[in-house]
Amino acid sequence: MKHLPKFLVLVCLVSATAWAGLEIGQVPVKVELKGKLGGHLDKSAWSSEEFKGKVSVLFYVDPDVKDLNNEASEALKKKKFPLEKYQSFGIINMAATWMPNFAISAALKAKQKRYPDTIYVRDYKKVLVEKWGISDNNSNVLAFDKQGRMIFRKDGKLDPEDTRKLIQAIRDHLDD
Repeated sequence: MKHLPKFLVLVCLVSATAWAGLEIGQVPVKVELKGKLGGHLDKSAWSSEEFKGKVSVLFYVDPDVKDLNNEASEALKKKKFPLEKYQSFGIINMAATWMPNFAISAALKAKQKRYPDTIYVRDYKKVLVEKWGISDNNSNVLAFDKQGRMIFRKDGKLDPEDTRKLIQAIRDHLDD
């Protein structure tokens, strides 16, 4: 019984580490969205391995706050980063809303027209929330270098300084 407090401390530390989520400099655990878990708009599987080889920006979005980071999206679009070195993903947290999937799909088609170089993906079961500790019911922006290491993260609305830091992180890694 005298070892119980040490055991509880250990459990708390392990739990805190497990829930800390993805941190700058880390390569996230591989995630694949396919079938009932989600995938590309054409229903093909998506994998976080798609980040490798290019600097990648990921917008992980609850459809209820889909416009929260439009200013950051527009700022990135204006930079016209070379597509042979840069890519962007919009992953929709489909389980975070009351909206029916067909309504979200219609909105995604409109977004695809506005941002034709963005790769849109559906996450039906909050897989990235669970596996990476991304904030649920929010708009999250993450960036990864060509090796898949996270170089930027912001859960919630990016202010102008956050957007500047995101753009600089991308620039710093385009020629790595």
